[in-house]
Amino acid sequence: MGRAVVTGGAGFLGSHLCERLLNDGDEVICLDNFLTGTPRNIERLIGRDGFQFLKVDVTEFIHVPGPVDSVLHFASPASPIDYLQLPIETLKVGSIGTLHAIGLAKEKNARFLIASTSETYGDPKVHPQPETYWGHVNPVGPRGVYDEAKRFAEAMTMAYRRYHDVNTAIVRIFNTHGPFMRPNDGRAIPNFIRQALRNEPITVAGDGTQTRSIQYVDDLVEGVVRLLRCDHSGPVNIGNPHEVSMLELAETIRDLCGSTSETAFIPRPEDDPTIRQPDIALARQVLGWEPKVVLEEGLGHTIDYFRSHPEVLDA
Repeated sequence: MGRAVVTGGAGFLGSHLCERLLNDGDEVICLDNFLTGTPRNIERLIGRDGFQFLKVDVTEFIHVPGPVDSVLHFASPASPIDYLQLPIETLKVGSIGTLHAIGLAKEKNARFLIASTSETYGDPKVHPQPETYWGHVNPVGPRGVYDEAKRFAEAMTMAYRRYHDVNTAIVRIFNTHGPFMRPNDGRAIPNFIRQALRNEPITVAGDGTQTRSIQYVDDLVEGVVRLLRCDHSGPVNIGNPHEVSMLELAETIRDLCGSTSETAFIPRPEDDPTIRQPDIALARQVLGWEPKVVLEEGLGHTIDYFRSHPEVLDA
């Protein structure tokens, strides 16, 4: 169908996206420097017709020979444990990395799709969050390095669309899980699964009443591809509007794992959002998209992945 460049293609989401594009018949050039991604995530893709991997830091100049039809910028540390340990790198990939990725799209006359995040809404004062909501973000807090990097990336994308006529799209991704997540990446679902499978206490931040909206990776990838294949500029929320508290999520995972883990409450991180739920009316309207995988089914797939890859669980 075309030739796609995926930055961060060896990350959790990037690797699933590379696989889907290959399955759709695209050639895929995967760029990654393994800052938070891992070669393990793309082992299944190496050697497939149409797949090429280049070890590249997108904060350096990007050169891809030949024609390119689409550039999908998914490179970024994406979990709190990563971007709190890698604050400068997170800011650089959202700013300089976006500049280089969208510059490649401009050079190749390609469609550019930026992976933004529900974190652009911060700790929201509007619920659920529509794309028209500007957000409530603390730029000087520890999470600001990620939130503001993504908000800057959106602004850069729109500037190139307005002033250079680049064909762009922005997807705002809500909490996503699935195979190839790192169990030690600090996010709630891999943490809870790892602890439950080991019958260790499941550590829930605060009193557990804060909410998230959880989607399975296959649903996310479907939404991203639909946005890529149309001409809508976004931003478009891609997330599951089924809202769940962190305590309920921990208990669901414990039950699905058949675990004897108890619940242990730990302090909430600074600027941890209290609520999170996407308004997906726009995705339904322009993409004909809505999530198909229910919470328990998706969690079952992710748990099965960790169970069947003990070497990943112990990493």
